[in-house]
Amino acid sequence: MQSRRSFLINSLGVVSALAVARSALAAAPKVDAKDPTAVALGYVADASKVDKAKQPKYAAGQACSNCQFYQGKASDAYAPCPMLAGKQVAGKGWCNVYVKKA
Repeated sequence: MQSRRSFLINSLGVVSALAVARSALAAAPKVDAKDPTAVALGYVADASKVDKAKQPKYAAGQACSNCQFYQGKASDAYAPCPMLAGKQVAGKGWCNVYVKKA
């Protein structure tokens, strides 16, 4: 059986680790539209500026903020995206790996 002191010490460790992980996500750099991965994925920071001739998969209303890969709240201006190595993407952005959030 675990003592109350051990439980509290372990709990503080877990809480500290979560806080560090969260700050690391918040500190992730914003993706540069000229980044080779961003270019390969057709990423744009503003979905209203998607070149529909080059990106026929795009449909009105699609944006990073309503994509299943967007790791933030829909209201967040920027959030990490695993498709772009965890860098932050614009909520108003779009890329060709867009998948509507369920």
